[in-house]
Amino acid sequence: MAKKFKRQNSQRYKKIKSTWRRPKGIQSKQRKEEKGKPAKPKVGRKQPEEQRGFHPSGYKEQLVHNTSDLAEINEENQAIRIASKVGKRKRIKVEQKAREKNIKILNEKYRGEQSD
Repeated sequence: MAKKFKRQNSQRYKKIKSTWRRPKGIQSKQRKEEKGKPAKPKVGRKQPEEQRGFHPSGYKEQLVHNTSDLAEINEENQAIRIASKVGKRKRIKVEQKAREKNIKILNEKYRGEQSD
């Protein structure tokens, strides 16, 4: 998911990271909120409370490290994201077990491979 609010001039200089900092310059176009310039965070820009924390697909995201973590997942309103630290062999097993339980996998890699 792309960040909406970027630091001023972060696209211009590599040394300036894109993490948000409030623009404070006297002539800053972003501080003045001129048309065509990047937006600033404001009160009222949040999503409704019922929608917060959900994946765009409508599922609540849950991080999984192994097959035993799948027991706690409710397949109707939760989807899993397999942790990046999980290796290929264990990942294939987790994906197979999730498919058996009809759990949505957000970062599926090995659809057709079989585990040993």
